[in-house]
Amino acid sequence: QVHLVESGGGLVQPGGSLRLSCAVSGGTFVMKVMGWFRQAPGKEREFVAAISRSAGTYYVDSVKGRFTISRDNAKATVYLQMNSLKPEDTAVYYCAAASVWLRLAPDTWDTYGQGTQVTVSS
Repeated sequence: QVHLVESGGGLVQPGGSLRLSCAVSGGTFVMKVMGWFRQAPGKEREFVAAISRSAGTYYVDSVKGRFTISRDNAKATVYLQMNSLKPEDTAVYYCAAASVWLRLAPDTWDTYGQGTQVTVSS
């Protein structure tokens, strides 16, 4: 059973940066496709970024050039570096794991963490 635990969320001013981390236990991390989703109040969960087993990456258009997803296989951890944050980035951010590349629909991913709140506000 794969278990995901996110950390690193918080309150940041517009234009600021945050780095989210997701520690993974159980399963075989190196075989997993990892991703980040987010859900704002009153909205559906949406795909943000994904990283393949070979570290290929894919981003939703709204975060391209601002967010960077990476993985450390030795630490079984995936990261989301978020720069130039905007108020519309405010959401609960969820780490996710999958066995197949690349599916964007939230219900096609196998496992989610509990989420971490990111609030961008002055």
